[in-house]
Amino acid sequence: MKLQQMRYLCEVVKQGLNISAAAEKLHTSQPGVSKQIRLLEDELGIDIFVRNGKRVVEITEPGKAILAIAERLLREAENLKLAGKDFSNEGSGSLVIATTHTQARYALPQTVKAFAQRYPGVNLVLHQGNPTQVAQMVISGEADIAIATETIAEVKELVSMPCHQWHHGVITPPKHPLLKEKTLSLEAIARYPIVTYDTAFAGRSRINRAFERKALAPKVVLTAIDSDVIKTYVELGLGIGIVARMAFDPQRDKGLRMLDADHLFESSTTRIGLRHGAYLRGYVYEFIHLFAPHLTREVVDVTMRGGGVDFEL
Repeated sequence: MKLQQMRYLCEVVKQGLNISAAAEKLHTSQPGVSKQIRLLEDELGIDIFVRNGKRVVEITEPGKAILAIAERLLREAENLKLAGKDFSNEGSGSLVIATTHTQARYALPQTVKAFAQRYPGVNLVLHQGNPTQVAQMVISGEADIAIATETIAEVKELVSMPCHQWHHGVITPPKHPLLKEKTLSLEAIARYPIVTYDTAFAGRSRINRAFERKALAPKVVLTAIDSDVIKTYVELGLGIGIVARMAFDPQRDKGLRMLDADHLFESSTTRIGLRHGAYLRGYVYEFIHLFAPHLTREVVDVTMRGGGVDFEL
């Protein structure tokens, strides 16, 4: 039984049971992949896959159990490599963060700057996507840390911890009639076309719920995954915008005005997500702590082991 066989098995499943695609991804031959999986089945005494001729069409129930173990073994093999690197060269390596545009643009810059100064030998990479994409990047091993909103707390493959709470605000062009409202209300907002986040974002569901509770049907004329795109179209007069309040900078956004909407929409929570069983190098703990000071190494370790920790944000 070899790790190579485990790797072949996992890649075949990852490629939708397409052995040719798996072989291409693994830089080997299709017959070689098929042979190694057959040898593994012979050694275990079970069929991992259901076959129709030479085609793999389904994974068997015993195969699903084997797959879960194989995935765990590959993770632990990778953890062994990381542990060796951690002790042999603590100040070098790479750290890949998967996050949303708003977090990358507005929440993370100071953390990234401080981390880069402390660990100049670590190659820091930011991948952007919506919360679902961000979570998948960490699950697949493409990224080390996910930073997004509550959505990642619902992903069973990840351990998630709360970092910061944030609120939405309403942005308008200067001299917009909404600015004359003594107290901003959902009824007043619903009178105007709205530009806001795509439905893939947890914050958008909070916006929708607020209007639904008042039996209001706002006219959403454009959605985006990027706060800067929303602000651009508000400046162009397409509508008023509902964005994360952290995305508004009075110095940079001089063509816009921000109205406080804390009383209208539920707060959202930025969370960090890590893959179950992942080995965290020392500088990963440091990045997490820089971004969320309450997440010390001890707190992260307890949470990763499944322990309950009370967080106060």
